[in-house]
Amino acid sequence: MLANDWIPGIYRGFKAPEEYSFVNKTTKMETDNEVEVWHAMRATYRRELDAVHLLEKENLGCFVPMQYKVSIRKGKKVRTLVPVIRNLVFVHARPSDVQRVKSQITYLQYITDTRSGQKIIIPDHEMQRFIAVAGTYNDHLLYFQPEELNLSKGTRVRITGGDFAGQEGIFLKVKGARDRRVVIEIQGVIAVAMATIHPDLIEVIK
Repeated sequence: MLANDWIPGIYRGFKAPEEYSFVNKTTKMETDNEVEVWHAMRATYRRELDAVHLLEKENLGCFVPMQYKVSIRKGKKVRTLVPVIRNLVFVHARPSDVQRVKSQITYLQYITDTRSGQKIIIPDHEMQRFIAVAGTYNDHLLYFQPEELNLSKGTRVRITGGDFAGQEGIFLKVKGARDRRVVIEIQGVIAVAMATIHPDLIEVIK
């Protein structure tokens, strides 16, 4: 299951510990009824990787979308993985655990929906699709902020073959690509456009 997979250096997931030494019995009964969910969070001042390190120490799952960038060091080209969007961190944990850690990591903040003001919680199936694509670090992936795309102009499709068989997304023209791409969105947070997929491997979802 994805929640127990490991993507080196970026994603870690597991079962949350059953109890902490400082949690009283009443609190433990409440947290036992909670389930792990995906929270969209912001680590201010570009401290997303610091946040990942601390979250992993607390045994909380997390994911930071990364991509390769080429830089020059001592006259040589070096490819390094860097965050796609600075400050962005996805955290997979029970709400009470996130709140507990958030009180310790003061620069970690919830991302809220601009319309409702509510914390953004991402369904597991959406994060699984997003991680399956973003976790490949493919050089041809394109990332977008929500306001950069008009997904209503696209067509909902399913990929029927290849590495991403079974994945679903929106098929539309995006900036920076000559042809249409399949886009997977985390609503209100980020979207990723896959590398070009042959039309024969795409079917419209009716």
